[in-house]
Amino acid sequence: MTDQWNGAGEPEASGHRPAPDAPAAAVGPGLRPSWVSDGVVPVGVVPGQGGQSRVVDGFPRAAWQTEAVTDPAWAYELVIVSFHSRGQLEQMLAELPPDMPVVIIDNAKGADKVHELLANRTNGRYLDSGGGKGFAKAANMGIRSSAYEYVILGNPDSRPTIEIINSLVDDLRTDRSLVTSAATMKGHDGKPELGNGGWEPTPRRVLLHVLGAHKIAPSSALFAKPVPGKSMEPEWLTGACMAVRRQTFLDLGAFDETFYVYSEDMALGRAIREAGLRQKLRTDLMVPHGAGGSGAAKTWMLQMRGASMIRYLRKHNAPAKVNAMRSMLVAGYAGRTVLSRARGREATAQEHAAYIKGLLVGPPKP
Repeated sequence: MTDQWNGAGEPEASGHRPAPDAPAAAVGPGLRPSWVSDGVVPVGVVPGQGGQSRVVDGFPRAAWQTEAVTDPAWAYELVIVSFHSRGQLEQMLAELPPDMPVVIIDNAKGADKVHELLANRTNGRYLDSGGGKGFAKAANMGIRSSAYEYVILGNPDSRPTIEIINSLVDDLRTDRSLVTSAATMKGHDGKPELGNGGWEPTPRRVLLHVLGAHKIAPSSALFAKPVPGKSMEPEWLTGACMAVRRQTFLDLGAFDETFYVYSEDMALGRAIREAGLRQKLRTDLMVPHGAGGSGAAKTWMLQMRGASMIRYLRKHNAPAKVNAMRSMLVAGYAGRTVLSRARGREATAQEHAAYIKGLLVGPPKP
């Protein structure tokens, strides 16, 4: 899909803008539900209409899909990728204004009918990715088809407030060098999670990671575990609750779709740095996070995480350096597997073992 839809003018100082003097009917109903399918519509033809279809990332749209239109009361759209996440989405959307622009990209082919959650949301859109497209490709579909200047990436199991979202968007408005601004995810214990972002992998950082150095020096290893309210500048940020300057994101190439899930955020951070631009982690904005908002098995996801890490390392490092970092990661997680089993934590041990499998043999079968 081309990026021909622009935002509705320069936004005001807050995320939710005052409505213009023109009546709402003059603007239209906002973003209506849209369905995108990947196999039933002949390319270039819209059945029953005699017109030409649009194509979203190669997927022909269904016959009656509507085009995105901006609601002038809003400066942004919330983009959520769902995979058997209906329960989490219900809770997330219940805490947000009913007229907030939202697009759900469904990676489960409508299995849990998440489109029903948009029935009473006047600015809701639904995109069926066709299933099995992974996070990076599905998120790109939602962002490319958005009509807004800013988009908010949100995980189904995150619980941001409208005030937090507005603060993140305000960061982008006041600093044109910022491409993204992300809130800090906190776990069920109320403490910041490990993995709110991180740094470019190097042999030194990988070694410090497997030794658990982040517990003493939070900025020393691979993944960021912020201290609330204390400034931290990771080289990449997680997209669990992140405001994005849409056009700049697209100009940088969007998410790298060679990553099915995981490491696409690391690749985006690298692209932002290489362009001389910036991103920001808001350690003063804490968002509850459930750490597991999709229907995929935890071990499947951990194997995918390991495989994505190796893919990223191979893209940006010589083979000898890749082998050295992989060896350290395998040794470190093998030790954690043994320790977890000794403590009777079999589920954790299996997760560590799955990560090792991803490092060694690649991604799991679909």
